[in-house]
Amino acid sequence: MLRLKEILDQKQLTQVWLSDAIGVSVVSVNNWCQQKNEPSLKTLSIIAKVLNVRIAELIKEENSK
Repeated sequence: MLRLKEILDQKQLTQVWLSDAIGVSVVSVNNWCQQKNEPSLKTLSIIAKVLNVRIAELIKEENSK
């Protein structure tokens, strides 16, 4: 499960900004934020790099609160 929406909110960044920064559609970013699907590992690595976070910070374990 991704913490993408939470991290974008913390950094005061928009889904549109992220989609432009990594070269994907806003719909894709929105789907990730809404937990409808997940990016590939390669895309996840790119997201982490542009957000200046570790991949582990983007991922939340299913049973964590």
